[in-house]
Amino acid sequence: MKITVGVVFGGRSVEHEVSIISAVQTMSAIDETEYEVIPIYISKEGNWYIGEGLRDVENYTRPAQLLAACKKVMPSVSSDQMLLYYPQTLFQKRVADKLDVIFPVAHGTYGEDGALQGVCEMMDIPYVGCGVLSSAVGMDKVMQKMVLQTADLPVVRYVSFYSQEWVHDREGLLEKIERQFRYPIIVKPAALGSSIGVANVTHREALEEAVDVARTLSQRILIEEAVPNLQEINCSVLGDYEHVEASACEEPVGNLNVLSFEDKYISGDSTKGMSGAKRKLPADIPLQMSETIQYLAKQAFLTLQCQGVARVDFLINSPVGKIYINEVNTIPGSLAFYLWEASGKSFTQLTSELIELALKRHREKKKLIFSYESNILAGYHGAKGAAKMAKVN
Repeated sequence: MKITVGVVFGGRSVEHEVSIISAVQTMSAIDETEYEVIPIYISKEGNWYIGEGLRDVENYTRPAQLLAACKKVMPSVSSDQMLLYYPQTLFQKRVADKLDVIFPVAHGTYGEDGALQGVCEMMDIPYVGCGVLSSAVGMDKVMQKMVLQTADLPVVRYVSFYSQEWVHDREGLLEKIERQFRYPIIVKPAALGSSIGVANVTHREALEEAVDVARTLSQRILIEEAVPNLQEINCSVLGDYEHVEASACEEPVGNLNVLSFEDKYISGDSTKGMSGAKRKLPADIPLQMSETIQYLAKQAFLTLQCQGVARVDFLINSPVGKIYINEVNTIPGSLAFYLWEASGKSFTQLTSELIELALKRHREKKKLIFSYESNILAGYHGAKGAAKMAKVN
């Protein structure tokens, strides 16, 4: 029998449309001689839908018509790995589908940050990619830098602050930033991807404007020193704690000194997501630098306890060869399949390996003990029992 794979995508995220493109690409790549694919779309309102029409990217240009032809569902968290029709009605069958594996392809908030992974844990179902912890740390750029620094991995100098701190002490934060960094500097929302809200600023007025934008997108703001003579290099990593491999390196090509959302998703073929962006592949860097980047990418992957596939983005001060880890993307756009194709692994092979890794992790987790029988409440009999137990403790 085929393994049933639910590909979950969309979601309440500013990266919603990017997720749709990545998911359609993924569903087309999955080997349907081995797996039965169930598309599971989460709308911008947070509703879950199933339907064959969700597999065609053209249908999303007519969202009302598309969703009218789909069925609304909800995940069951009773360890039976089912999707239930929602709302339940008296004369409708209860179960929409039973899943064997969930394949998250939901970028950004509520999909890549550990929230969806938590739902999968509650369902007790195997799921592709990083777990709750590594997803959450991977999404929070500030926390990620702290963890990478602890492992002695190279990151650029930075400061961070909460949005409310900016409201209450804008002038003090501006002075702190300007004491620590020379312009230009980089402003980022701490918990978003796809370069949304990222700005390279060269003076105070632009800094204020950039922070005001970033704080509408994230509760915490990240300020980084700009790397001079910047060259951006990306490398993907595939595997788990037992075995990891690194892909070929790419050099994305942008119009400015910081890659924008438009550079990544619109300047090339927007229907192809990240795979349609402009790039040099392989990157035009020396072999020794490429090997160093691949090594650092694997170390970052392992440090964050990643699993499945991730893309690690690097910043290079090219004349001096100084390498910094920019960020680890735990559900990269298009699943970085183009980097693996350049490394000799097809998208279909990639998806099959990711599903096998998910099943392996779930098998290993089943061997762990999460609860045990206890009679701690056996002596509880109302208020007197509670007082008795309090004395014992």
